[in-house]
Amino acid sequence: MIHIDNQMDFRDSSLLERAALLTLELVPPLSGLEPDSAHGDLSIVLSDDRHLHELNLDYLGVDSPTDVLSFPAAEIDPETEELYLGDIAISIPRAIQQAQNAGHPVEAEAQLLVVHGVLHLLGYDHSTDEEKAVMWAEQARVLERLGLSRIQIQE
Repeated sequence: MIHIDNQMDFRDSSLLERAALLTLELVPPLSGLEPDSAHGDLSIVLSDDRHLHELNLDYLGVDSPTDVLSFPAAEIDPETEELYLGDIAISIPRAIQQAQNAGHPVEAEAQLLVVHGVLHLLGYDHSTDEEKAVMWAEQARVLERLGLSRIQIQE
């Protein structure tokens, strides 16, 4: 199950749910997760720069806002006995700005950020050039299936 906490009245959160589900369906998880992680639950919080700035500082020691943060859990929820993959937080104002800068709709940018966040929950990272190449390839594959093959993450 995908839970979306839409604190920003984002217009079409069903697009974000679809992006998360497609990522789980298409991309194999990396270390530590069962191959059947497509049935895992996750939460997506749509918030603002202030909130992501606080999270970035508290959890990563980075004193600035960001567009997306992922918090992998990979635990069994004791109430549902389902795999809980973790949480993704997205700054909608930052997504709006990045979409305007890139010349595409905010819905496309938000879907990209969801795909990126889910990949992190599945164990992907981009700390090294090799990791980045693998993650970007998986990201591009999902975006293509979403009809967003021309959208790329802002660095």
